[in-house]
Amino acid sequence: MAKAKTAKAVKAAKVPETVYISEADQYLFAQGTHYDIYKKLGAHQSVEDGKKGMSFAVWAPHAASVSVIGTFNSWNETANQMEKLGPGGIYKTFIPDVGLGELYKFLIITPDGRKLYKADPFANQGEVRPGTASVTTDITNFKWSDSKWIEERSAQDPEKAPVAIYECHIGSWMKHPETEDGFYNYREFADRIVEYLKKLKYTHIELMGIAEHPFDGSWGYQVTGYYAPTSRYGTPEDFAYLVNKLHRNKIGVILDWVPAHFPKDAHGLADFDGEALFEYPIPEWASILSGELKYSTMPRARLRAS
Repeated sequence: MAKAKTAKAVKAAKVPETVYISEADQYLFAQGTHYDIYKKLGAHQSVEDGKKGMSFAVWAPHAASVSVIGTFNSWNETANQMEKLGPGGIYKTFIPDVGLGELYKFLIITPDGRKLYKADPFANQGEVRPGTASVTTDITNFKWSDSKWIEERSAQDPEKAPVAIYECHIGSWMKHPETEDGFYNYREFADRIVEYLKKLKYTHIELMGIAEHPFDGSWGYQVTGYYAPTSRYGTPEDFAYLVNKLHRNKIGVILDWVPAHFPKDAHGLADFDGEALFEYPIPEWASILSGELKYSTMPRARLRAS
């Protein structure tokens, strides 16, 4: 029986698609109108020349060169240099045999020789703080079971349907008595919050500070990874479990999104490739803005695309 189950599992295993960044992709991204660029940039399982591995891609137009470093190459800074695809500044490489759960960063070398060790802006998972690396992951395997709620939502008139929103920060809503930081993980939180919301007749929950961030005290409002649910409460699959359970209990989910600023942490978005990239360079703001934050201003075309 064990062999049969193993054979069935292998047969049913999903074969990754080849991640290809075309000239059309690059053009749309440069125009700020590539709304699926998250499927191309970042780290994604891929098959190239018949080999399975990981595709890595990053936008760094001011860089002199970019490499991928990680646990899979012992953080060797010269092992996996990336290719610049065109004038838009997207760099890409494919590394065979890289699987899930590997830590990685982009090593960006600036024209004046500085080395910047950056987390992936498009990563779907980050290393648990105080670590600052990104993590290779696959967010496509979760089996959603909320289709009934999705259909019912689509049939509703949002201007007439009742709305009662409960705003909540996972890390402080209820303290865990047995963990060092007092946090419940996404799954534990799901089991507790659903009961509470149903009892009080809430229709929606607004979750504060879900995107990855390095500092607990910011409550998630100093973001370093907009595409990764923070790892301090669990994995992306754990987060999907939370959303799925809320939907199955007829509770909508609203996520706070903080694009106006991000922290200056060295691994983050600020001066990503040695110059202002995800933010406007506005020197006159320096005297009036906090020294801990960089302000992005949303009209930046690539931020709209992401």
